[in-house]
Amino acid sequence: MFDRIASVYDVMNSVMTAGLHHRWRRRAADLAALGPGDRALDVATGTGDLAIELARRVGPQGEVVGVDFSESMLERARAKAPGARFEWADALALSFPDGAFDAATVGFGARNFSDLLRGLAEMARVVRPGGRVVVLEITTPTKPPLSWFHQVWFDRLIPALGKLTGDSDAYHYLPASVQRFPAPRQLAATMERAGLEQIRWLITAGGIIALHVGTVS
Repeated sequence: MFDRIASVYDVMNSVMTAGLHHRWRRRAADLAALGPGDRALDVATGTGDLAIELARRVGPQGEVVGVDFSESMLERARAKAPGARFEWADALALSFPDGAFDAATVGFGARNFSDLLRGLAEMARVVRPGGRVVVLEITTPTKPPLSWFHQVWFDRLIPALGKLTGDSDAYHYLPASVQRFPAPRQLAATMERAGLEQIRWLITAGGIIALHVGTVS
C-alpha cells in the first residue's frame, strides 16, 4: 500500500494538514535534543522529511539514518537528500547494535507498527542510555467542536480525497489506523513498558497532534 501511494504521499500530506506537518516535524526534531556530531535514527521515515530535519540538527559532523519498509518511499527520500543515508528495515527487528544512536524518532509511523510495544522497544534498544525516543502521531481530539471537525475530515473528506489519487483503500486505512491507535496516556504507558522513562507529551494543533518523548534508562 505504501509503495502504491509514494508518488502522491508528500502532496497528500500537505493537503491534509494545510502544510503544517513540516512544523510538527520540526517540533519532534527539537524534542530529540540533538546537537552537532550526534547520530540519530528515523524509523518509518517515509519520504524522509523528519530525517532531513534531524540532519539539520546534527550537521555534517553527525549522521542520520532513515529506515522504512517501503522501497518506493525510500526512493523518494533518496531523491530529496542524495547525501543522506536511507535504508530498508523492519521496525520490529532493527539491524543496528544496542546504543548505536543518540536519539530515535518516528513521525506518523508508529500506528503502522504491527506490534507497537515491540517497535518502541526496538527504538529504545538502539539508543544509548540517556538518549531520547520521540513519537509524533495523529491523535483523536475529544472535545467539540474540533472533535466534530476531526470526525468529518478523517471519516469522510480524506477518503474522498483518496479517491482522487486512485487509491481510496489507502486513505480509508489512514482514519482507521488513527482510531485504533492508543490515546496519549496509553501511548506513554506503552513507552514505559518499552524501557523508557521521564516520559512526557504535549498536544498541539487543537488536540489533533501528540508528541511524546522518553529517555532511555
